[in-house]
Amino acid sequence: MARTMTVIGDRWTVLILRDALRGASRFEDFHARLKCSRAIVADRLSSLVDEGVLSRELYEARPPRYDYRLTEMGRSLGPILMTMGQWAETWRPLADGSKFSRIHKTCGCAFQPVLTCSECGEPVRPGEVELIIPARKTELA
Repeated sequence: MARTMTVIGDRWTVLILRDALRGASRFEDFHARLKCSRAIVADRLSSLVDEGVLSRELYEARPPRYDYRLTEMGRSLGPILMTMGQWAETWRPLADGSKFSRIHKTCGCAFQPVLTCSECGEPVRPGEVELIIPARKTELA
């Protein structure tokens, strides 16, 4: 988890990823949606490019302007952010009590994100997981 948080563990970074997953790709798009300083947006976009989560593609030469596109690594953060959003809706609801609906485009149904086992398809709950960490080899001096 700590290694993941070094990449996405900042409020503005998570919001940039959320917006990228929703289709934003240009600096001005991110800046307008986030309403934070241009320096914060520039810093977070640069960091996400350096980490390989976003790619940067020139779309205008003068002045240089770029599209920021999710890489495969970035797109794979989608389920994590969806689950984080679900947590917030459950435990930190909006003041007016309204809730979001997630519609599965394939079947048209509203759904809640659920973590399932890739092998048996059953839902996985935190108490049902054992984490096995491989032994680390140490070098002799």
